[in-house]
Amino acid sequence: MMKKPLLTTLAILLSSSAFAADYTFTFAHVLIDETPNGQAALAFEKEVEEKSAGRININVLPAAQLGGDVEIIEQLQMNMVQIAIPPTATLGNFEPRVQILDLPFLLPSQELMMKVLDGPAGRKILDTLESHDMHAVNFWGAGFRHMTNNVRPIEKPEDLKGIKMRTMQSPILLSTYRNFDANPTAMAYTEVYNGLQQSVIEGQENPIANITSKKFYEVQKYMTLTSNAYHGYAAIVNKQAWESLPEDLQMVMTTAFNNARDLSRKLTNELESSALENIKKYTQVTELTDAQMAAFVKASQPVHEEFRETITSDLLDVVYAEINAN
Repeated sequence: MMKKPLLTTLAILLSSSAFAADYTFTFAHVLIDETPNGQAALAFEKEVEEKSAGRININVLPAAQLGGDVEIIEQLQMNMVQIAIPPTATLGNFEPRVQILDLPFLLPSQELMMKVLDGPAGRKILDTLESHDMHAVNFWGAGFRHMTNNVRPIEKPEDLKGIKMRTMQSPILLSTYRNFDANPTAMAYTEVYNGLQQSVIEGQENPIANITSKKFYEVQKYMTLTSNAYHGYAAIVNKQAWESLPEDLQMVMTTAFNNARDLSRKLTNELESSALENIKKYTQVTELTDAQMAAFVKASQPVHEEFRETITSDLLDVVYAEINAN
């Protein structure tokens, strides 16, 4: 008669074999685990593995372990990485129409941001990536971007004149700051702190979550709550890897992506209130009046027109219609 411990061991081995992962996806991003989106990525990993009964294994690699956003996108296109959450500004170098979210002062509030990105207009933007070997599921994000610098408080567009501002590698962002008579330069996110510390650059823009995680407030004197653009991340999957999944597992992934998106936004909102109070201990924070904000919106309109043909009027007008813009 077979001994009970041996029976137990065999049962475990058979169980492990039966539930061995059918699919293994690498999920690479540049954020640290402690950020809202880093936490959302880990929650996504847990939910997919549980809800797929172990048929999908997710291997999250944070903190730029596989390179910056551009390198991660290139690896995803080659199916060396299967999942990523790059900023839409970076994706704009691969599909110009995605740059629409970097148009300055396009989305005026959290509510309208969700209406646009989670609705038909957002779906049209995401679908532009299909021809680049990317299946885009939804938009995550780190909140609205704000400006910081070491030269002077920014209260009107003219205050940006001559300031060396770091931006992401985005034609629209570079054009925006040139339009404000600043001196913009593209720089990798991981290099910004040292660039500010060594005065290679004098200012930058990022959402509060990123300013906090990288402690940019330690090397910046002034911050203005401009909310000049939503810092959106597109949750993307290699198209071949996505199409290899049966429909039931695609549904598991889609649901987990949506839950992770909602979690990232919830955690971001919770973080921003307390984080801003901490930033104020180091940095002078300016809140714009409605009239001051209107001046920035007006000054940014030439950038919208400059990139209308690149983004396409069809896509831009769909978003304008959603926010009732003229």
